[in-house]
Amino acid sequence: MAARVLALYSHPADPAAFDAYYAQTHLPIAKKLPGLRAYTTSAGQLATGDGSQAPYYLVAELDFDSLEAIAAGLQTPEGAATVADLANFAQAGVQIVFYELKDV
Repeated sequence: MAARVLALYSHPADPAAFDAYYAQTHLPIAKKLPGLRAYTTSAGQLATGDGSQAPYYLVAELDFDSLEAIAAGLQTPEGAATVADLANFAQAGVQIVFYELKDV
């Protein structure tokens, strides 16, 4: 069974600085997580059904083989570096959840 890390980033004060840091610094760090199978992010502005501003600026999805693989990856130096780096650019806040995936 597969599992996912879902990171929901709040709207930053400086979107251009956030985007640059995320692309040039955070992505290369996070993509080194042991056990990572896929890494995708939202592209462009998030949409809502009623046309209002979405509560989040960016959504990132990191896929692993299992919840155990997520935990193991986060317990490595690469995992510690990924988590520690959040403080360098996600000052507006980030919500992170882990969950198993199932086909329906």
